[in-house]
Amino acid sequence: MAKSESTSKKVSSAASKIMTSKTASKAEKAVAASAMSQTKTTKESGKAVASSAAKILKDPKASKEAKSVAASALTQKTKAKKTA
Repeated sequence: MAKSESTSKKVSSAASKIMTSKTASKAEKAVAASAMSQTKTTKESGKAVASSAAKILKDPKASKEAKSVAASALTQKTKAKKTA
């Protein structure tokens, strides 16, 4: 990752709400857990989390908080290495 990014307090708070929500989907909770684990660190999101985050962003039923957390997780996604 070229720049070191970590989850903000605002996104971390939203992720916490998702983790305790009884209505959040399994994918939303997985992305929220990933975002929370990236608070105050420069850890990167894996492929599975990035895929779930992309689906959440496309889901019209996803909450604003879920989309915010998903966007944060995608921002912290591991960049694919280019091969020549």
